[in-house]
Amino acid sequence: MSQSELLIHTIKALAGSGHEYMLTGSLVSSIQGEPRATHDIDLIVVATPKGIEAFLAEFPNEDYFYDPEAAKEAVSHGGMFNILSMTGDKVDIWALTNSAFDQARFARKQTVKLFGLSVFVSSPEDTVLMKLLWSKKCGGSEKQLFDAARVYSLQQDTLDKAYLEEWVDKLKLEDQLASMARFL
Repeated sequence: MSQSELLIHTIKALAGSGHEYMLTGSLVSSIQGEPRATHDIDLIVVATPKGIEAFLAEFPNEDYFYDPEAAKEAVSHGGMFNILSMTGDKVDIWALTNSAFDQARFARKQTVKLFGLSVFVSSPEDTVLMKLLWSKKCGGSEKQLFDAARVYSLQQDTLDKAYLEEWVDKLKLEDQLASMARFL
């Protein structure tokens, strides 16, 4: 199964099991900025432990590996779990948390057409912010800064810069924003 097929399967499984979601991470920065290879699909999901069981039923054990208990734990406590395909691709499912930033970015999700499907994705501003946040968490990841810069550069005419500045301040990402500038 290709990564695009895994994405389509995952989106359909989320929709079929009644889960709200938002695609984020490197796939979205590749759509909004400069394409690059990635082996994981990152999704923010609104789920319950019982609801996640219906979703996971769409991933048979002969084709996928995941830990159902880790999945229930993740959705109960705002964590993350993985679904690994036997082809080597991976889906990272992040439970939506109650943090102000998570709530704000989820509320701002946008719809794009991807592989013939309408897919909810993070806004370009939130993609930039998350890439800056990941760079900070990873000790200055150049890859994350570059992704943020490419999205910023290609989307700059339509970005809500006031929103971006507000969250750079709230998340204390001033240093990462300054470092990103060298890639612009």
